[in-house]
Amino acid sequence: MVKDASLQKRNQSQIHKSTAADFNKIVDRIKELMEKSRASIARDINNYLLSTYWEIGRTVIEYEQNGAIKAQYGKKLLPKLSKILTKELGKGFSRSNLQNMRNFYVEYPIYQTLSGKLSWSHYCELLIISDKSKRKFYEQECINSNWSVRELQRQIETSLFERLLLSNGKANKAKVLALSKKGITINKPQDILKQPYVFNFLGARENKPMLEKDLEAKLIKHIEDFLLELGRGFMYVGSQQRLNIGNTNYYIDMVFYNKILKAYVLIDLKMGTLKPEHIGQMNMYLNYYNTEINDIGDKKPIGIVLCADKHDITAEFALGGLTNTIFTSQYVYYIPDKEQLIAEVKSLLDDAK
Repeated sequence: MVKDASLQKRNQSQIHKSTAADFNKIVDRIKELMEKSRASIARDINNYLLSTYWEIGRTVIEYEQNGAIKAQYGKKLLPKLSKILTKELGKGFSRSNLQNMRNFYVEYPIYQTLSGKLSWSHYCELLIISDKSKRKFYEQECINSNWSVRELQRQIETSLFERLLLSNGKANKAKVLALSKKGITINKPQDILKQPYVFNFLGARENKPMLEKDLEAKLIKHIEDFLLELGRGFMYVGSQQRLNIGNTNYYIDMVFYNKILKAYVLIDLKMGTLKPEHIGQMNMYLNYYNTEINDIGDKKPIGIVLCADKHDITAEFALGGLTNTIFTSQYVYYIPDKEQLIAEVKSLLDDAK
């Protein structure tokens, strides 16, 4: 009898576990359905909103072009519309928002060219950019990298477009056109480089000295922002990765893996000016990774020495003749001078002519 009772209790326990597992499956399935439904509804609402704002912009433009208003009255059209529509329809019809709707139609006269992956807030940020190639680049990157509005603002503020064009000192119209059509394409190691890298998300003072270990600790703390600054395809592996070579321990500051290039990316942080020995040390790290760490299918590792300052001639001679892929770039803690970066790009483009 005791044995039968024990068996019955065990069977009941198994039935209970089975029932609980089935119940959890039902819960998970319902949650999945709701998440899909909410995402679909959000997409539909966004598409309707874009369509409506585009139509409002077209209505304003057609009214102007039909000669229904004189130039003097035209200046008062949007303020008057704003007052009436706000009174009758509520928020969302400020003068600036109506101006954005008008510009929305002017800059995107073919509705089919709009992307449902971008929100109205994305487009409002993009409309601020007057250069069409630059705007198209940021638009494409928003779609490719799934940027939030906040990240789009940060990338525009830190002049990503200009930094990419300056990354290898060979800015030309073909490169501008390629960026505007496809955004960032990662086909070779050079494609991941930026000049400079901007760590404004750290909140560090521009001229305040910082130890390498402190900079590394801050970057790890803000790893999500750092990954966004590095670009697409980066996965964080670890920091202070130990290498034992000739009974001596060496430590790589930060290691990432780029799933697009299928290669490890080793980053060494330097507080001062680039020195030739920094290149030699990175070259040793890359040889070790290529021999000891790489698996079948992994491409040759890539090294980036990030320093506070560098002399191009020193970098040129230090990197000459190396078979490994090593890049040097600068980092700054603050938003770079936009006008200076734009002037540098313009100078390179003029030289290319």
